Amino acid sequence: MDPYTLKTLNAERRARRAAILVTDLGDGRDRIVREGDQVAGELGAAIAKAFRSGNSGSVEAEGRTFFLNAHLPQPRLMVIGAVHISQALAPMAKIAGYPLEIVDPRTAFATSDRFPDVALHAEWPEDVLKRQPLDSYTALAAVTHDPKIDDFALKAALDANCFYVGALGSRKTHAKRVERLLALGATADQIARIHAPIGLDIGAASPAEIAVAVLAQVIQAFRSRGLEATASARKSESILEKHDA
Repeated sequence: MDPYTLKTLNAERRARRAAILVTDLGDGRDRIVREGDQVAGELGAAIAKAFRSGNSGSVEAEGRTFFLNAHLPQPRLMVIGAVHISQALAPMAKIAGYPLEIVDPRTAFATSDRFPDVALHAEWPEDVLKRQPLDSYTALAAVTHDPKIDDFALKAALDANCFYVGALGSRKTHAKRVERLLALGATADQIARIHAPIGLDIGAASPAEIAVAVLAQVIQAFRSRGLEATASARKSESILEKHDA
């Protein structure tokens, strides 16, 4: 790898942006492909698959052999709300390989006794996210049920294009949330990306079961990045129709 390619790759990694080093094994030439770059044909399909899986390896495309060296930022999970669901979610996320942080300005809830060995911020999301901006390799789960705490974080997650955005609450609660987010400047396309009610529909009832459903949905969202555009487009049309009705 030449020094310029290495410098570029390291810059992408420091910025938490995904990149793949594509090497033609026939002539040794390589290039960096960033997530979102357009690559046509069989090679493009193989690169898209590598971005979703994070797996490196050789592929055959257009009669040539390429090695795809995938460099993906580690996905992380930001939870808004130091609640019972968060207590169950924290150790599960750690086991699954998703570093987790919890934000909640309510100091009675955000205590180290309730969340040992967890990165905990007893502050408003506005303050925390100013220091630690969200990015496309962050998942955000808002579970306080309090608009004063959740709404800013949800809007920030949508603006940062987080790969997963989920919010606790019934469909009725979410309908009111949609009105507030539209008022904050969120678009229907953005709001369509919110998973609400949060978590996969597995009939979860207890906080621990809801935590399982949330983590499963986070993993599903991460591994299917780029495959949900059509569904989101249909959902955003529905949001606008309801809002205009």
